[in-house]
Amino acid sequence: MGAAATIFRDMRAWPGRRWAVAAGAAAVTVVVIGVPTDLIDTPLFGRAVPPTWWSWPALIATAMLTGLVAATYVRSPLAPEKRDRAGRWGTVGGVLGFFAVGCPVCNKLVLLALGTSGALQFFGPVQPLIALASVGLLGWAFVTRVRREKSCTVRLPTG
Repeated sequence: MGAAATIFRDMRAWPGRRWAVAAGAAAVTVVVIGVPTDLIDTPLFGRAVPPTWWSWPALIATAMLTGLVAATYVRSPLAPEKRDRAGRWGTVGGVLGFFAVGCPVCNKLVLLALGTSGALQFFGPVQPLIALASVGLLGWAFVTRVRREKSCTVRLPTG
């Protein structure tokens, strides 16, 4: 059986709590990223450059993967308590998702570093790559956390 099939099989066994956390975290991610980047139109934020065609697909992929990563933190009664670095990379992936779909000239950090023309000429064109990096890191974090959940804890003898 392939790795993807094993992960999907493991996910089918998730309790309802995990699926609820995944759905909730995905919805929160859409709002937390979508409102400040003005993908979700509100009077609170504006956007100087219209969103690209890939902004919503990138946001949805980021939100779904963020929800799945968050769901892996709901402890399974059978899984041992483990600490790993995959969650940190998931966090980096989520932050990159914000920069990927944001307006290139509305981001104060980018404007300070590159100026308006630099933001449009340099940052704007790399945003799709940032979106891919976001999805890649979140996907890696999710797969790593699911695989480690089934692994055995090795206890070394003391003394």
